[in-house]
Amino acid sequence: MSQKTVAILGASADRSKFGNKAVRAFMRQGFTVYPVNPKESQIERLPAFSRIADVPARPNLVSVYLPPRVLLKILPDIAARGCDELWLNPGTESAEVLAEAERLGLNVIQACSIVAIGLSPDEV
Repeated sequence: MSQKTVAILGASADRSKFGNKAVRAFMRQGFTVYPVNPKESQIERLPAFSRIADVPARPNLVSVYLPPRVLLKILPDIAARGCDELWLNPGTESAEVLAEAERLGLNVIQACSIVAIGLSPDEV
């Protein structure tokens, strides 16, 4: 993979939230990071996008920090945008989310994406 890219759904400007820690962790590991949050214009000095459809490139990874009821509504948008892996961080999954993601053909990974890239949330 020449350029590692990640869209972080539920990215946050609040540095204590996992949606912000993920932005910083992926940046630290050399990823091009696309924060997605409809209420923010900028997160960690990066432009924030209102929707996954607004992200300017197809991300390799989509890492989610949203409640299942919100995620369920935007899974079709994630599938339409495309990604190699959809990371459902703890608290984002539900039986309905998993069933819909499978139906849409998304490659779901249920784990902490920060840990998966070699960092601890406490480090960022």
